[in-house]
Amino acid sequence: MLVNSYTGLPRAGVMRRLGAWLYDLLVVISLLMVAGFIFFGLTALALSQGWITLGSYQDTAELLSANRLYQLCLLTVALGFYCWFWRTSGQTIGMRAWRLRVQNTDGSRLRLSQCIIRAATALLGLGNVWIWLNPRTRLALQDKIADCEMVVLSKEQNKRLLDKQ
Repeated sequence: MLVNSYTGLPRAGVMRRLGAWLYDLLVVISLLMVAGFIFFGLTALALSQGWITLGSYQDTAELLSANRLYQLCLLTVALGFYCWFWRTSGQTIGMRAWRLRVQNTDGSRLRLSQCIIRAATALLGLGNVWIWLNPRTRLALQDKIADCEMVVLSKEQNKRLLDKQ
């Protein structure tokens, strides 16, 4: 498939982006729950074996919530979700449902550094409000800073990307 087959497509508006964001939010929450379950189990095991103690904390949940490593791991899970999908296909699960793709303006996939910058500057979805301030360009804050764009695919283009997976 040619890289330029995704150039010149219309950029996505705010409502479509927020729809995809909501789908993805549900997936990310599920992933965080699984990661939390794993960490809770490992921490309970470490407590039962005497490898660690609760110290001044009331229970395992309080111990975990105060642990910076645990918080960093949860952040890595969420960041990993977005970076993996943006880097490999340009589409998260929600973006597939809404026929969206994040890409460079030449239609190529994002670099890992762009994915990280984009995720960090999205401000949990609030960066999309930037489109209303600049309706002519239809670039969200995260698009502008990461030097990329989010486009709307035709049904055929979206199907081709899904079939390629």
